[in-house]
Amino acid sequence: MAEELVVGVDAGGTSTRALLVDRTGDVLGVGRSGGANPNAHTPEVAAGRIAEAIQAALEGADPGAVRACVVGMAGVSKLTDPAVAEVFESAYAPLELGTRVRMVTDAEAAFASATSEPDGTVLVAGTGSIAGRIRDRRLVSTSGGYGWLLGDEGSAFWIGREAVRATLAALGRDHPLTGLPAAVLRESLNLADEAALAALSTTDRLTVSRRLITACNFESPIRLARFAPLVSDAYEAGEDAAEDIVSRAAGLLAANAKAIREPDESTPVVLVGSVLGESSPVGARVRAALSGLDVLSSADGVLGAAWLAAVDAFGADTARPKNWSSTQSGSYE
Repeated sequence: MAEELVVGVDAGGTSTRALLVDRTGDVLGVGRSGGANPNAHTPEVAAGRIAEAIQAALEGADPGAVRACVVGMAGVSKLTDPAVAEVFESAYAPLELGTRVRMVTDAEAAFASATSEPDGTVLVAGTGSIAGRIRDRRLVSTSGGYGWLLGDEGSAFWIGREAVRATLAALGRDHPLTGLPAAVLRESLNLADEAALAALSTTDRLTVSRRLITACNFESPIRLARFAPLVSDAYEAGEDAAEDIVSRAAGLLAANAKAIREPDESTPVVLVGSVLGESSPVGARVRAALSGLDVLSSADGVLGAAWLAAVDAFGADTARPKNWSSTQSGSYE
């Protein structure tokens, strides 16, 4: 019998990775390319990079032996535009795969990377945030995820914005410009001398406030996410302002996760993103808020995409991908 293969792809904003996997779960090939989120790149660039990563993973293999190919992609909603969808289909055609490429959300791939259960909840908090209900391994409804202007509660963007707001409050209310406010001013305006900050007059504080507002408004809104690590540092130092931000962020994220679940639902909750990491104070608070549930951490989206492809081709009892380490220069072990 000819070898049967599947391909899984994780298409992110800064990089794209593809795995070629056989029926036993062994990783036979790895491909990499640049970012392929169509919200950050043109459809032609995004589709071309996905195709490039798949082609690299297929090196030396028969593309006709590929029985399923799943791409987990941030920005997959762009493909609801028929013209955009056609760009992607055209990019995949030269690969001559033995199957059509199935596009799924990065949240679906992340959920599948952590569990073989068909149903559950995925909570994502990186630059943005969203909670999703997973049924039969597909995203069927969401809570949050409306972008920086309308939502993204508890995300790195939201945390960074609150850090700036706390700094503006300190400036306007003549509070000490130490700790978190000092860190924000150092990061945003390169004001690193805390002694000079302490000596600011009321008029000087107003000038600094205006400079901070101007600097933040000049940049892309999501650039506020760069202040989120400063909140974590301030939290570890015991600052009240950081404690408040962390507490509110965790509360908003946990509430979104719970809002998407049925009463007394016992399915797993998969946490995804830097804000929900094991070392993140927000992540620790969210885990505490979800205590009693089966809370898991996402492994690697490309593994989830590859396993979803294997399920498409071979059924739900198929082996999960193995012999892969994303920390070893993108190679398989």
